Amino acid sequence: MFKLSEIKELIKLVDQTSVQELELENEGARLLIRKPGKTEVVNIQSAPITHTYTQPAIQPTAPQTGAAPAEQPAAAAAVPAVADNLHKIVSPMVGTFYRASSPDNPAFVQVGDRVSEKTVVCILEAMKLMNELEAEVRGEIVEILVENGQLVEFGQPLFLVKPE
Repeated sequence: MFKLSEIKELIKLVDQTSVQELELENEGARLLIRKPGKTEVVNIQSAPITHTYTQPAIQPTAPQTGAAPAEQPAAAAAVPAVADNLHKIVSPMVGTFYRASSPDNPAFVQVGDRVSEKTVVCILEAMKLMNELEAEVRGEIVEILVENGQLVEFGQPLFLVKPE
């Protein structure tokens, strides 16, 4: 039989890779994790009992202070309402957010730093590849919305920048 913690870990691993389907058998129990589109469906079959577990969307921990417009991605809905003049730097992929190139190095940017279009603001790790993310706007970092080492979703806001 599979433990719930093992199932959750396998779901994370499948989500972070290009694998679309994973099937395992262990002591008569069969586990199938399939990734249709952006949601994962897990079917657990053990002898005469069949269970289906659908992983809920990962919710950012920032409290919601205002309603999000309908055109924003679901991950952006939990970001506090901000002034219209602030630019959001969003994640172009699912991955792990890192503020620095290594634990011993300083963060790429801090709140109050000025950035240009080509300034690297963070690294996103996806499938063991480190991807540098550039600001793509000239301005001042006003807020960093995620924690170092946090798993981020596609379209999730990472930084707020006051454009120049």
